[in-house]
Amino acid sequence: MSLLRATVLALALAASLPSISHAGEEPARTTSNTKYPVHHRRIQVEGIDLFYREAGPRDAPTLLLLHGFPTSSQMYRDLIPLLADRFHVIAPDYPGFGQSAAPSPSEFEYSFDNFARLMDRFTQQLGLERYALYVMDYGAPVGFRLASAHPERIDALIVQNGNAYIEGIGAFWDPIKSLWKDNSEANREVIRKAALTLEGTRWQYLDGVPDPTLVSPDAYTLDQAYLDRPGNNDIQLAMIHDYRNNLPKYPQWQAYFRKHRPPTLVIWGKNDKIFLAAGAQPYRRDNPNAEVHLLDTGHFALETHAPEIATLIREFLERR
Repeated sequence: MSLLRATVLALALAASLPSISHAGEEPARTTSNTKYPVHHRRIQVEGIDLFYREAGPRDAPTLLLLHGFPTSSQMYRDLIPLLADRFHVIAPDYPGFGQSAAPSPSEFEYSFDNFARLMDRFTQQLGLERYALYVMDYGAPVGFRLASAHPERIDALIVQNGNAYIEGIGAFWDPIKSLWKDNSEANREVIRKAALTLEGTRWQYLDGVPDPTLVSPDAYTLDQAYLDRPGNNDIQLAMIHDYRNNLPKYPQWQAYFRKHRPPTLVIWGKNDKIFLAAGAQPYRRDNPNAEVHLLDTGHFALETHAPEIATLIREFLERR
C-alpha cells in the first residue's frame, strides 16, 4: 500500500469517528490566538447536525465564512486565528461536507436553495442579526441568496474566487454543462473521475500556484478523505448538477449589488481556471465602490496568501 493511499485511508477512518466538540480538535498550522482560541461546535438546524468553528469576542462585529467545494470550514483554519482578536468569526460546514451530518439524497434534497435556507436558520439560531460575509466558490451562491433575501443583515461582502458573472465561467465548465443537460450515468462518471478523485482535488489546490510547495498536502488529502466516505459522491454530484440553477440568478444578485451597494472587497486568485479572473472586475460594474485585488495564485488563495488576505480584510472592515 502506498504512503499516500495509507494516509487517505487513515484520514477517512478518522473522519468516520465521533467528533469532539471542543477547542483543539483540529490543530491549525498558524500559531493559535491563545486569548481567542478556535472552538469547534455543533448545532441542530432543522434536524440536521451542523458543525461550525467559532472564535473571537461575541460582542465584536461578526464575520460569517462560507466555504467552497470540495472542502469545508477547514479551508479557514489559517485565517480564523488572524482575525479572532478583532472579529467574532463563524465558519459552518454544509450538510455532506466536513464534519456536518451527511443525510442521503433520499432524506435531504441537496441544493443551493436548501443550503441557503439552512444557513439562514443557522444564523438565526446563533442570534446573528448582522454580519459581514466571506464567500468563496460554493459560498458565493449560498451567501448571495442570503444577502439578496435579507440585505438589512449584511454589513459587508468579502468575495474570494466566488462567481456572480458569466465572465467568470470558462472552458472548465464545459463537461459540467453536459451534465446539466443530461444527468446520465455516463456524464456523472465523467465528473466523478474529474472532480471527485484525489488527482482532481489536488489539481484544484495546486493549479495556478507559482510555488506549489506553499500548499500543505494535508488540505487536499483531508478533503479527499471526506469525499471518499460511502455515499458522499452522490451528494457531491447532486450539488454539481444543481449548480445550473445558480447562473439564472446572476442578474438578481447583480441587481442587489446595484441597489444596496454593500461595502465589497473582492480578492481573487488570478490564475484560477475554475472561476476566471474575468469574473472579478465586473463587481465594480454594479458597485463602483467595490475594491478588487488580484493575487498571483490559484483557486484556493488562502493556502498561499492567508496573512495578506487577513490584512486586506482587517483594513477593509475597520474602515466600515
